Amino acid sequence: MEMSIPLYEPLNVLKNVDKNIWIVDGGLIKMNVLAFGIPFSTRMTVVRLTDGSLWIHSPIKPDEQLFEAIDALGKVKHLVSPNKIHYAFISEWKKRYPEATAWSSPGVEDRAASQNIPVDFDVSLEDEAPPYWSEEIDQLIFKGSRVLEEVVFFHKKSRTLILTDLIENFEPEQTSNPLWRIVQKAAGIAHPDGQTPIDMRMTFAGNKEEARQCYERMLDWQPEKIILAHGKWYEKNGTAELKRAFRWLDK
Repeated sequence: MEMSIPLYEPLNVLKNVDKNIWIVDGGLIKMNVLAFGIPFSTRMTVVRLTDGSLWIHSPIKPDEQLFEAIDALGKVKHLVSPNKIHYAFISEWKKRYPEATAWSSPGVEDRAASQNIPVDFDVSLEDEAPPYWSEEIDQLIFKGSRVLEEVVFFHKKSRTLILTDLIENFEPEQTSNPLWRIVQKAAGIAHPDGQTPIDMRMTFAGNKEEARQCYERMLDWQPEKIILAHGKWYEKNGTAELKRAFRWLDK
């Protein structure tokens, strides 16, 4: 039986989150997990900085309609890979916006090379925000995993936390395949109780203290909203949802 999950239509359309911040929901991608093609919905985030330029987080597969909407917002200046499995469409965006800076996350260049996906990155993301956006967006590298380090971001004015895979929040009641609904719940990625996927949680074994320090920095931001790349995102009660989703760190 084909596994399917809900898409957050309309697709490839800018949706306002707050002043100068938008999301764009995209189509499905499939990740190979234990020889299965597991479907994931996709979502990118767009921030317009005070200089009028655009900062794009985890760019999705584009089309001309999306490019035109982006052009109407401002000039694309930053294309951000937040972790090593979110990068595949940056090359398409870079072709459209060759003067934009492509920012790499830990391990992404090796990952892209291993998948034979050509991506030319310009600068590496660090644990502190670069001066281009530090006044408006804070960031940190969420450490402790032996497999995947994710760069997380916080848009200060809107108090929006921008995550990628550290929390997934799929909606089982909208998933057609009963087996996949069971998998989502067993993996701890089912709304309204979405968390870090269980396979990813296991990669923090022995390093939870390092992860906890990163989590506490995120708590200090006191987010009101949390944008996720996969599943239903949190439009309110962000700090409470963050505490709930990361309770596995206390076990």
